[in-house]
Amino acid sequence: MAKSEQTAIEVGGHEIKVTNLDKVMYPETGTTKGDVIDYYRQVAPWFVAHASRRPATRKRWVNGVGTADEPRDAFFHKNLDPASTPDWVATVSLEHRHRASTYPLVDDEATLIWLAQLASLEIHVPQWKVGPRGGHQNPDRMILDLDPGEGAGIAECIEVAHLCKELLDGMKLTSVPVTSGSKGIHLYAGLDGKHTAAQVTEVAKALAEALEKEHPDLVVSNMRKDVRGGRVLIDWSENNGNKTAVAPYSLRGRDHPYVAVPREWNELTASLEQLTPPQVLQRLASIGDPMQVLLDKDERVSRTAKDRLTKYRSMRDQAKTPEPVPEASPVAGEGKSFVIQEHHASRLHYDFRLERDGVLVSWAVPKGPPDDPKDNHLAVMTEDHPLEYGSFEGTIPQGQYGGGEVKIWDAGTYECEKWRDDKEVIAVLHGRPDGGLGGEPVKFAIVHTKMGGDDKNWLMHRMELEPADSQATTGTSDSTTDQKLPRFEAMLASVGSDDDLGTRDWVFETKWDGYRAIAEVTGGQASLRSRNGKDFTRTYPELAELGSLLDGHTAVLDGEIVALDEDGRSNFGSLQNHGAGGSKAHYMVFDLLYLDGESLLRTPYSERRKALEALTLDGEYIHVPVTLGSDAEAALKVSKDLKLEGVIAKTIDGVYQQGKRAGTWLKIKNQRMQEVIVVGWKPGAGSRANTIGSLLLAVNGDDGLTYVGRVGTGFNAKQLAEIKKRLERLERKTPALDDVPRADAKDAKWVRPSEVGEVTFGEWTATDRLRHPAWRGWRPDKNPQDVVREDG
Repeated sequence: MAKSEQTAIEVGGHEIKVTNLDKVMYPETGTTKGDVIDYYRQVAPWFVAHASRRPATRKRWVNGVGTADEPRDAFFHKNLDPASTPDWVATVSLEHRHRASTYPLVDDEATLIWLAQLASLEIHVPQWKVGPRGGHQNPDRMILDLDPGEGAGIAECIEVAHLCKELLDGMKLTSVPVTSGSKGIHLYAGLDGKHTAAQVTEVAKALAEALEKEHPDLVVSNMRKDVRGGRVLIDWSENNGNKTAVAPYSLRGRDHPYVAVPREWNELTASLEQLTPPQVLQRLASIGDPMQVLLDKDERVSRTAKDRLTKYRSMRDQAKTPEPVPEASPVAGEGKSFVIQEHHASRLHYDFRLERDGVLVSWAVPKGPPDDPKDNHLAVMTEDHPLEYGSFEGTIPQGQYGGGEVKIWDAGTYECEKWRDDKEVIAVLHGRPDGGLGGEPVKFAIVHTKMGGDDKNWLMHRMELEPADSQATTGTSDSTTDQKLPRFEAMLASVGSDDDLGTRDWVFETKWDGYRAIAEVTGGQASLRSRNGKDFTRTYPELAELGSLLDGHTAVLDGEIVALDEDGRSNFGSLQNHGAGGSKAHYMVFDLLYLDGESLLRTPYSERRKALEALTLDGEYIHVPVTLGSDAEAALKVSKDLKLEGVIAKTIDGVYQQGKRAGTWLKIKNQRMQEVIVVGWKPGAGSRANTIGSLLLAVNGDDGLTYVGRVGTGFNAKQLAEIKKRLERLERKTPALDDVPRADAKDAKWVRPSEVGEVTFGEWTATDRLRHPAWRGWRPDKNPQDVVREDG
């Protein structure tokens, strides 16, 4: 979504003015208001299915949620201001004890986006709907809010959830668990609408009291906080007709942007985690909505509701065409690539494609893009295409849809000036230096005219460029020194094993043991930065060699900064002591993201690799390591024999998904490692009497920091002195978390949870502690908020 002070977007035929899209709503993760609106746009079909016809109360954080240390208060809104409410928003007026209030009904996507624009991060609804004449209907669902008291947690909530399910099953009520995005779990049970809210409340209360009687050490039904310690409250009162609960698929106003997410019952295990918007959208695309069983059939949203490639797949047989036919549903992103393909089908035409929300929105242009503003050309909208199609060239067999030769006429990136779904698109295209557009920025408008009464017909118009358009960032310039490079974020690998490889074609690379870094080269100068934005350029001056090796090129590369031992293996400990004893850093380059004005993000891995190798980057400190081949068994054996950290498996046809952890890259480790946040330290004894005995460690869990144990091995004397000096500057009086065992907390010195380290370990214990951890070193390239448990 474009970021500006104010812009207008069209949703469901309604124009909504959105403002301050760059405002950070969740400082801990950098999630912006634009990100919030993007999430609600994509999740709208499922959100509306569960929230429609229910009066919505809103919790607004107009200045963001703040941080864990300094949270900001929300404004709780019930009554709408008629003067500022669009006339297309459905509303209902409800009488309360002292006054009437007007509530919005989230009956469509436009209303949901309008509320998101008002910074309504959380939306709460009752368990009943408004009838045709505006009155209360009987509840169509019952809710049990499982809220852990102090000393209890998600594990206890899961146990209580299963106990509730047994009773609900006995009542022949279908139930669905929802991780609340906060501390507990909500259980929803479908009802037939024959009982009043008061009657449903009594049933819920009786259920809670029955479980409390059977399991007094685990369950409590009394709302008093002083009796809830170590137990889970089954809050039955939210079935009251005057109460609400956070709506399924609503964001939560916590320090992290977690979501209230319906789950499958088999997901309620010890590894259960709260989910973020990207995770929610991915699971909706892959498994659908677990809560749809509580909806009428005509209310249910198909898993493919947002799978915009359904039509594309239906028109192609993967066994008969070389075109990419991905099985996975597209995941929306913010990419802005374009491609124009010369297509010699039954009639020559040009396919014009713009990346939007995870697909290539496509038009067939019989006469090609107009080269004169005086001319307008017909553009016929076709089915959305997968992003992989952006690099496709080849011959589609005759008899197949679109049979004929396809060649890339031009490709690159575009700037979106306007995108009104089903109405108009205006974009400035920045193509290849030798592309069909002539290597200069070109501005096109595509307008939905429905010429001849055909809804597929649009009109393509070439627009005059304004001076600002021709000086845009991704075009070429007279001097490579002055060229501004696009900003790329590193693609991340998912934790996996050889069992996850399946039948896809993979290439295996060495998993290097160092600091991940994106390198930018322009005008013969190189700069390097970590995933969290830390500038490594001056830290490792020897890596300036990259600039001279690529002099004459502009490029963005991905790689790992490492220190090498005498056998050529990466040594993380040596990297920690860079500069001591003459040790030098090396940059292992394994991907090429951008070269001489052309983005390679949508180019398959195999082609990016060829382009990288063609640069012949072989310097004293800069290297392009050879791969370990495509044989999984052989690659893993070599990795273990050479005592490497592990391998990275990459699909040969995978595109580069910047900023995302994707299943097309898998990291398969030879030993288990875990990033950790240091939250305190315990003084040593004996030979360590004046220094550190052990470090107290945590990771981010469902409800903030979670203690995972302490580490007391893996240090040398020099490291202990450095660590103590570093931590003494971060001291605080109280711990940043509340689940440290008394024995570990005794005599501990507490510190701000701002430093990330890494340990090796044997396994996770039954109590979620690290067994036999050993210190590896600091991770200045990592942010504390990104540290979570890795179960691979």
